[in-house]
Formats: sequence, structure tokens, C-alpha cells
Amino acid sequence: MKKTYQLRIEGKNPDRLLEAIKFEIRKYIKREQGKTLPKGFDIWDFDCRIGASEAEAQVTHPAEINPAIDEVVKTGATAFYIELVAKPANRKPRQAPIIIPRNSSAADDADDALED
Repeated sequence: MKKTYQLRIEGKNPDRLLEAIKFEIRKYIKREQGKTLPKGFDIWDFDCRIGASEAEAQVTHPAEINPAIDEVVKTGATAFYIELVAKPANRKPRQAPIIIPRNSSAADDADDALED
């Protein structure tokens, strides 16, 4: 999706218009995530750019879409550009947590201190 949204439309409340735009973007993401993935991939990832215009658009993480839109609105812009391109990806494996064994003598000392 590559689209420029107008933030000032005559006869519409700007706050409600902004809410409707954010809802439309969330709906688009959800619709794209529901599509069938190509073999060898396990998740849809998104390349995202947001700015007051296409030339000013900056790369943004998909989780930061709403705050980025709010920043553009705070600048007083009458429109903003958003580019969301879905691409198949693989999740990064989680690292195993680091387990530090407790020193048994230190634990015994702490238990002895509690008993006194």
C-alpha cells in the first residue's frame, strides 16, 4: 500500500478522520497477514515508510506506525504519506536464557542468617 492520506476534509472532524485512517491501516496489515505464505517462510514482515510527503518519508518499524503518524500530525501537516509493503520472512530464533547457578554455600549462609 502506497497512499497519501488527507487530514483535512471539509465536513469531517479531523480527530475522527485520523482514527479512521489508523483503523484502515491496521485492517490492511491484518488482511496482509492472513494471506498464504510462500513455502519456506513463517511470517509476513512489512517495510514501512511514513512522512508528510513521499520525499520526506522515513523508514519506520511497523509497531511504531501510530506514533509516527501522530508526530506528522503534530507538525501541522494537512496530509501524510505511508508506504506499507508486505514481504515474507522467517522469525529470528530466540536466544536461550542464561542460567546462573546459585552458589550453594551462599544460599546456606542466607538461610542461617534468617534462622538467627
